[in-house]
Amino acid sequence: MSTPGSQSLFDTDELVINMGPQHPSTHGVLRVVLKLDGERVIDADVVIGYLHRGVEKLCESRDWTQIVLITDRMDYVAAATNNLGYVETVEKMMGIEVPRRARYIRTILSELQRLASHLIWLGTHAADIGALTVFLYCLREREYILDLFEEFCGARLTYNSMRVGGLPGDLPPGWDRKCLELCDIVDQKVPEYETLLTQNRIWLNRTKGIGVITAEQAVALGFSGPPLRASGVLRDIRKDEPYAAYEEFEFDIPVGEAGDTYDRYLVRLEEFRQSTRIIRQAIEGLPEGPIIGKVPRLIKPPAGETYHAIESPKGELGYFIASDGKSLSPYRFRVRPPSLCNLQVLPTLVRGHLVADVVALIGTIDIVLGEVDR
Repeated sequence: MSTPGSQSLFDTDELVINMGPQHPSTHGVLRVVLKLDGERVIDADVVIGYLHRGVEKLCESRDWTQIVLITDRMDYVAAATNNLGYVETVEKMMGIEVPRRARYIRTILSELQRLASHLIWLGTHAADIGALTVFLYCLREREYILDLFEEFCGARLTYNSMRVGGLPGDLPPGWDRKCLELCDIVDQKVPEYETLLTQNRIWLNRTKGIGVITAEQAVALGFSGPPLRASGVLRDIRKDEPYAAYEEFEFDIPVGEAGDTYDRYLVRLEEFRQSTRIIRQAIEGLPEGPIIGKVPRLIKPPAGETYHAIESPKGELGYFIASDGKSLSPYRFRVRPPSLCNLQVLPTLVRGHLVADVVALIGTIDIVLGEVDR
């Protein structure tokens, strides 16, 4: 029994709970501390660092060639785009001209990687919300893409698929034909995903109006990639600051209107079609010629610093590299990871929603903790 002036033993107004790091929706390496009023989220604190490996400092003690395979370990479901962002930054520092054939193949690999990454996102996002069939379908299609990567570079997850100045090798015989067959498969399967989800009333209830972010909020909070475009902001580095061979291809940038979980789903679904469109153009117009440019035997960029960004499947992936002009390693190596920048929006996304919606909102921003923690 409480008396006047005494403090209550239990505070039943708010409840603080830990979601993770063992919770399935966080894949074991993310902790979200939720402050609840009943089932409704009042606030959230995102705790990261469980997968930190000191990647940036590690790169400062490796030579410029060895760093390529370290970049594989950040966004480990989109290793090819990690490779591309890094090697293009070094090429920019050294003024290296990459042969046109190599730039075309890099573009093909990047779009294959976008497809593979989006398939993992769609499958896990749907499974977290309860649609397990979509997860199995997505993994089925992703296997075809991994077969292509394995044939090209001998690996299925961490590819080491780029080199400063070009590529480690040319396309295997018949690889281009298989790539076109994959595009046909993806174009046939995307309507199946739409049939299962797009008008499914359970999917609509779990995604429409959930986690709304306006265009102004998205820009102010540092969103990039599909989440930013879903809020109506037409920003894609492939169009705005073309790299590889993107300036030579025609493709559209899908944008949303509502900026909710459903729009983020629709934007990524349309990106499937645009990726196959780019791949087809690149395969059909693939030029002949060398696959690596004139690169000095010893890679040692001149003194200075450079920032270069690409459009990874998850958003703007940028590399800031400083060289002292003497060392065989970078003087400073810094990554601008889209997963980390997009994750910082999570507290804003979840406020006012139910605990069950937190799982959907973690999935909608498509994070990989290897890239968040590095």
